[in-house]
Amino acid sequence: MFNAITHSQLFVLDQDEALDFSVGKLGLEVTADVDMGFMRRLTVSVPGRPGRQILLEKPGVPTMSEETAEQVREPVTKGAMGGWFIHTTDDCRRTYETPLGKGVEFTEKPTERPHGIDCALRDPFGNPIRFTQLKV
Repeated sequence: MFNAITHSQLFVLDQDEALDFSVGKLGLEVTADVDMGFMRRLTVSVPGRPGRQILLEKPGVPTMSEETAEQVREPVTKGAMGGWFIHTTDDCRRTYETPLGKGVEFTEKPTERPHGIDCALRDPFGNPIRFTQLKV
């Protein structure tokens, strides 16, 4: 039986840009950056919590042919690939201020909702990301 989800994946078109955004603007940390020859295995996680990693994957070999990768790139830029993340925080408004001050454009400012306070943005490739402060 399974006991955890350890990795999730987002398609990105440029892994260096994804790394700069994830670490430099959102404050995540690199958990793996390995040149495997046929691909670069690049993962990030919440600082000090490597048990749940996000694979920042460039469409291509070995998971798909170059022809398929070319078809995947367009919907990636539109945020239409179905990948997204919700990061929880103890203070959504304060967490929002840090990347905002680093030039990140948000699609929604922190807003009160039935489940708590949250806000939304897109990464440089169109992937939706939310920060949520859950009601206690």
